[in-house]
Amino acid sequence: MENDRKVIEITGEDRMHFLQGLITNDVNRLEEGAVYAALLTPQGKFIVDFFLVPEGETILMDVPASEVDSLMKRLTMYKLRSKVTLTLTDRPVSRGPGPASDGAVQDTRAPEMGWRAYDGRPSVKADWDAIRVTHCIPEFGAELTPDTFILEAGFERLHGVDFRKGCYVGQEVTARMKHKTELRKGLTTVGIEGSAPVGTEIVTEDGKTAGTLFTQSGGRAIAYLRFDRAKGMLKAGDATLTV
Repeated sequence: MENDRKVIEITGEDRMHFLQGLITNDVNRLEEGAVYAALLTPQGKFIVDFFLVPEGETILMDVPASEVDSLMKRLTMYKLRSKVTLTLTDRPVSRGPGPASDGAVQDTRAPEMGWRAYDGRPSVKADWDAIRVTHCIPEFGAELTPDTFILEAGFERLHGVDFRKGCYVGQEVTARMKHKTELRKGLTTVGIEGSAPVGTEIVTEDGKTAGTLFTQSGGRAIAYLRFDRAKGMLKAGDATLTV
C-alpha cells in the first residue's frame, strides 16, 4: 500500500474554495472526516479518484502513485492566482480492515473497506480484491479507466459525488446522466465459473457484446455490462457468468 499511493498536502486560505470548484464531492464534508471524490474532464470522463483527509489547516490528498505527477501539473494549472500551496510528500499510506482507531480515518466508500492512515503505522493485511468484488467497489487502473463515467462506476452509491454542491469540472454531463437518463451500462458483481484475464470481452449466447470482465475473486467478479443484454448465460473467454 505504501508504494502505490502518494500524499499531496494542500494548504493556503483558498484551499477549500479551490477544491470545491474542481472535484465531484462536497469538500465541506471534511468536517465529518475523509471524503472520497474524483477529478473529471470537462466532458465528464474520469481522470483520477482520491481521498481528501483533514489535518488541521492542511488537506491531505491520497492519490494513486502512478498519477501523482500528472495530477500535480493539472492542479497547478487550475490553481492560477488562488492562495493555495501544493506539496508532494513522502508520507506513507496504510490501511486495514475494521473501524478506524485514533489517528486513522474511515474509508467512506463502504464500511467493509476499513481504515486509512498517514502516520507511519503498518498496514493490516486483508483480501481487498474479495472485499471489492463482493461490494462492487472499483479500483483505479482496473475498473476505473479514462473512458469511465463515474455514475456507471457506482460513485453515487460509494459516496463519491454530490449533486447539490454546485459547479465543478465535468458537472454538467454528470448531472445530466443523473437527472435526464436511465443508466443503460454500469459495473455490477456477477457470478463466475472459471476465469479469464481482466479486460476480456463478455458476450451473450448469440455472440453479441455485453460488456467487459474485471477483477475476480471467490467465484464472483466485477463486470461492466450493458444491462439490456445482461440476461441468460454470458461468456468471457472460457468463463461462464451469471448475473
